[in-house]
Amino acid sequence: MTNSMSPYEATQTVLGEQNYKVEPANKWLRLLNLLIDYIAFWVLGLVVGMVIIYVFGMENAHWLEGGSGFAIGILVPLAYYILVEGATGRTLGKLVTGTRVVNAAGGTPSFKQILGRSLARFIPFEAFSFLGDDGRGWHDSIPDT
Repeated sequence: MTNSMSPYEATQTVLGEQNYKVEPANKWLRLLNLLIDYIAFWVLGLVVGMVIIYVFGMENAHWLEGGSGFAIGILVPLAYYILVEGATGRTLGKLVTGTRVVNAAGGTPSFKQILGRSLARFIPFEAFSFLGDDGRGWHDSIPDT
């Protein structure tokens, strides 16, 4: 038997840091990402609300109208960005537009960068920050992604 690989043997792949070609998304792709992700928040928030009503019953879900409903409105997008971007580097919007989150070197962002991106999205008027000259939003410039 020789040391050459059999055609029936599984290929060997090394998993690790992958660098992507860094080509910043244009403003229109960023806007489309935002709109698609906002629709995803709305649907996800609706599902979370329905689950809460199902679990606690409609008569006991009145607390959703006050500050708790507001908290859910903050937690849903925060969890969405942290979990989905942290695990895959993409949100639903980025998946549709073919974009991904990368660090400044073109690699996978750290958890700290993903957390920073997610929290920066709650800065008032941050959604309009990509309209500047360079097209980078504060959620990209602050954590350097």
